[in-house]
Amino acid sequence: MPAFLALILVEFVAGWFMRHEKPRTMDTISSLSSGMTNILKSTLGLTVVLISYPWFFEHFSLVTWTPGSFWPYLITFVFMDFTGYWIHRLQHRVNFFWNHHVIHHSSEEFNLPCALRQSISVFTNIYTLLLLPLSVIGIPHKALLLVGPIHLFAQFWYHTRYIDKMGFLEHILVTPSHHRVHHAMNDIYMDKNYSQIFIIWDKLFGTFQPELPEEPCVYGIRRPAHTWNPYLINFQHLWVLMKDAWQTKSWADKLRIWFMPTGWRPADVAEAHPIPYIKNMNELQKFNPSYSALFQVWGSVYLSVVFLLISFLFYRLGEIDRTAELAYGIFLLAALFSLSSFMDKKTYGLAAILLTTVAAVVFYLQNPDWFGLQNFWNFGPVVVAAFFAVSGIAALFLYKTDFAPTQPVLQAG
Repeated sequence: MPAFLALILVEFVAGWFMRHEKPRTMDTISSLSSGMTNILKSTLGLTVVLISYPWFFEHFSLVTWTPGSFWPYLITFVFMDFTGYWIHRLQHRVNFFWNHHVIHHSSEEFNLPCALRQSISVFTNIYTLLLLPLSVIGIPHKALLLVGPIHLFAQFWYHTRYIDKMGFLEHILVTPSHHRVHHAMNDIYMDKNYSQIFIIWDKLFGTFQPELPEEPCVYGIRRPAHTWNPYLINFQHLWVLMKDAWQTKSWADKLRIWFMPTGWRPADVAEAHPIPYIKNMNELQKFNPSYSALFQVWGSVYLSVVFLLISFLFYRLGEIDRTAELAYGIFLLAALFSLSSFMDKKTYGLAAILLTTVAAVVFYLQNPDWFGLQNFWNFGPVVVAAFFAVSGIAALFLYKTDFAPTQPVLQAG
């Protein structure tokens, strides 16, 4: 995480010097919050495992590799990239699976922070199933544990507008130019460039599209999220599917809506309950409510403290018991929900901030060493409790100054 943040700062500096551009503070906070919710969910193990790779390897492996061989790792990397292409394509093409991926495309910017918009709404991990053939050819799970993060992190750097086309590498690797196309919602760019590392998959399977100088990329989703809250973004599409399945009179449509192309809705529901979407790229109005400088500073500091507390949780994993780990993790997830809801200028966002403040004080009173923080910094627990208390008071002030009873300002894209 520190490496990602360092690269994000480098991009911000580059953007200023190259084009005198400043990042939108709230969009950046929303993206970082989304990344934190994703990694918290994964780290806390909030999932159910029906089939594990190690079990499959133990029972069905047919090949034994020479210890220290490089081939299992190379095969794993290429196979992950191949299956990643097809999962990515499935996520874009099928209604149910789009809900797993919509968060990643929800930003109306294209920068390194948006790369961190990762899902917490994955209920069925098809990717794991597609990797099971590796176990049959004797690829040990430690190869996946090593290669998986490398393959994932290698997809971070190309989420930027500040690197132009890269010569011969355009024919081999996914570059920023290729991925700008993928994130764009222009008609010519829609559902193109699914590859993750090697662009060859798109060229082999007919989904490649180069970036065109005469067609500037417009980023976002055609049903704009209009919220900074990653929890809401993660489940907006699923909620539409559930409502449509409930409201349609056709039993066939109640079943097939989940497996139809992304965006498909039953005719009777679409007519009775239309949902606005962007047809022409000139129609895009970026979600951009106005905020005071104080509000932006408060939000940035709040997120930074939550990030430090998440880092401390990771440092303490294995040293605190499972109950404390879950309690601390859920508190941090609640803090991220509170922050993003308050950024949306929702009254319940203020309530959530105040409840988080109360929870922090209760945690401190019941656990004065704050899960072991006192061992590293004697005054640390007091500072944490005091921070959330002051943040709650500041939120009350910002509620009076920034929560004007007006519609959010929308900025031309």
